[in-house]
Amino acid sequence: MRKECDELKAIVIGSGIAGASAAYHLVKKGADVSILDEGHEGQSTKAGAGIICPWFSSRSENWYRLARAGAAYYPSLVSQLKQDGETGTGYAKTGALRVSGDVGALDRIERKLREQKREAPETGDITRLSNEEARRLFPPLGEGLEAIYVSGAARVDGHLLRNTLLSAAKKHGAVLLNGKAELSVEQDVIKGVIIDGRLLSADAVILAGGAWTNQLLQPLGIQLPLEPQRGQIVHLKVLDGETGKWPVILPDTDHYIVSFDGSRVVAGATRETGSGFDYRITAGGIEEVLNKALSVAPGLHGAALEEIRIGFRPFTKDLLPLLGHIPGADGLIAATGFGPSGLTIGPYAGSLIASLAFGEKTDLHIDQYLPVRDISK
Repeated sequence: MRKECDELKAIVIGSGIAGASAAYHLVKKGADVSILDEGHEGQSTKAGAGIICPWFSSRSENWYRLARAGAAYYPSLVSQLKQDGETGTGYAKTGALRVSGDVGALDRIERKLREQKREAPETGDITRLSNEEARRLFPPLGEGLEAIYVSGAARVDGHLLRNTLLSAAKKHGAVLLNGKAELSVEQDVIKGVIIDGRLLSADAVILAGGAWTNQLLQPLGIQLPLEPQRGQIVHLKVLDGETGKWPVILPDTDHYIVSFDGSRVVAGATRETGSGFDYRITAGGIEEVLNKALSVAPGLHGAALEEIRIGFRPFTKDLLPLLGHIPGADGLIAATGFGPSGLTIGPYAGSLIASLAFGEKTDLHIDQYLPVRDISK
């Protein structure tokens, strides 16, 4: 399947964070790249908040290994984009506060962090903070909550970063097309993609269609272990104060608070497995998000409700992404299934997929993330 570098023709289906990154890295390697996007409503990259802080997570070692590599990759990616004249990434190292009223739980988390830091120096400084000290960093924080601060954590505006990656890819010669794509496979080999009735030939097709990936595979009789998971996320605007340097807030639940420039504070998010593609804002969903946020940060009670976003995460039951070649269609490669971790893992995953398309050895062993695997347990 693989040709010489200057001959490799690649099509990326989906222009979310993983697809945009794959396209950027492919074209920089010398591939002829076309990016196709159908423009589905509810794309998770546009809706997501963008927390880059895997070190507090209690997920599996396979998840942590990839997420840690994803977090460590960001400074390099931002530097590459800057060399391409692209600086609008929305990425900033603001640090993160893991907050809790359970002192014993914080003790255990701190011990684990300090052990992990031996192999993950990108975690940065680890500092235990009293409530008063934590509120100096994040004024809306409620009383009675202590915190662990890690300086290496960051946040990113996913939609802005995605647009920046696409802009840089186009500077290197990539082409962006809008429309509905249909895979073309002959004798178990990918031939390309049909769009608007014409065939675009390719040596490699990257499926980065997010939660819609199985719709693309349905004509081939292939079903990946993937489903949409709805997330509702609330954007607030505080009345005063500069929020751009506020740290990410990670409480005891799966919810979070992320602050950006311009007095914008994002609270999220629901995790509605089994939602299908139901693009609705629900009373229960917004109640859940606001109640969780205000219980941790009552200082946000006076913030204005600016926007509510809906995103469909590409969800897998084992919370691991789907990365690699898809059996039954040589040249077809999956880059999806990132769930709530897309903005942590997606940019790095795009670089791995570009190496895979060229037949190169990847920086990280990815057999644990093969797209066709049994995750029923």
